[in-house]
Amino acid sequence: MAAEPTRVHVPLGERAYDIEIGTGLLDSAGERLKAKFPGRRFGIVTDSEVAKAQLPRLAASLDAAGLSHSSIILPNGESTKSFARLGEVVEGILDARLERGDLVIALGGGVIGDLAGFAASIARRGMDFVQIPTSLLAQVDSSVGGKTGINSPHGKNLIGAFHQPKLVLADLDALATLPLRQFAAGYAEVVKYGLIDDEWFYFWLEENNRAIFAGDLALRAEMVAHCCAAKTHFVLADEKETGVRALLNLGHTFGHALESATGYSDRLLHGEGVAIGMVLAHGFSAQLGLAPSQDTGRIAQHLAAAGLPTRLADIPGELPGTDYLMNAIAQDKKVVRGALTFILTRGIGKAFIEKNVDPATVAAYLDAMRNA
Repeated sequence: MAAEPTRVHVPLGERAYDIEIGTGLLDSAGERLKAKFPGRRFGIVTDSEVAKAQLPRLAASLDAAGLSHSSIILPNGESTKSFARLGEVVEGILDARLERGDLVIALGGGVIGDLAGFAASIARRGMDFVQIPTSLLAQVDSSVGGKTGINSPHGKNLIGAFHQPKLVLADLDALATLPLRQFAAGYAEVVKYGLIDDEWFYFWLEENNRAIFAGDLALRAEMVAHCCAAKTHFVLADEKETGVRALLNLGHTFGHALESATGYSDRLLHGEGVAIGMVLAHGFSAQLGLAPSQDTGRIAQHLAAAGLPTRLADIPGELPGTDYLMNAIAQDKKVVRGALTFILTRGIGKAFIEKNVDPATVAAYLDAMRNA
């Protein structure tokens, strides 16, 4: 029998919820959901790959608990975060005759969590939802904190809502089915927490990343719980991302622009874009005289050892010019009155928010990095 899960509590008053982290949670989900949400029906939103690997376990668990459920299965990939798929999910919820008091279950990675959560926020003017994240990226980051949304041709995550889940079940067993590339992409978001304000955690990851990648469950549980607690800290301080929560976007300004440049395709996964973005953010900070230049190399070496790209040249295929990247950066959600805002750093664990960054300086830096 699986051990009791680790719990991280998100104390948001009447909207408070728990993040449960452990093994066997998909198999026990039915009883957990029945106890917490008696008399409810469930609409599961997932993608084609997760449907093969994890949906049978969840469906069997719900059946064993006598819970009514239906499923909406979408294509796998970042392109699913679109208006068309959002409409498909909302119509699927209505077709299943799910009522406002019923729940949506987001079963999958960050794409499904963002999309299903946004659909829940608008279907019947707002339904409750549960996150069951199956990727490392979703378990440590996107399933926690209530940010939901879809992408626009103008940029990533520009359409959405803040809508907190009622429960998060992070089953570590699901990580064992991930392709190595997907696990590594999630690991980039793990490293991010250390680079923001937790130097100790960054060094802990340098020491333990080989065992984590090899499948050590105790270390994986500690890693996921640590990240969830860190994310919760920022959510409590700034739920709507008007201040310090923006620090969680370290590497994302560059990374989102690169995702746009690659068409939100498998050429560059989100976590891979973040990995390159974090190296660029540290390098840019060093160029501005803010951070030690050796930190950039140390971080790049750590990420590369995990199988992540760290340079623009690591992205397969041709990239659009710097003008395209700067236009994408100008659409970043942190832009205020047209002024660029970046998350910069004074060293490992010393990130800060810098407003009114000079676009010409950023463009010149990107030009130099394209040839590096």
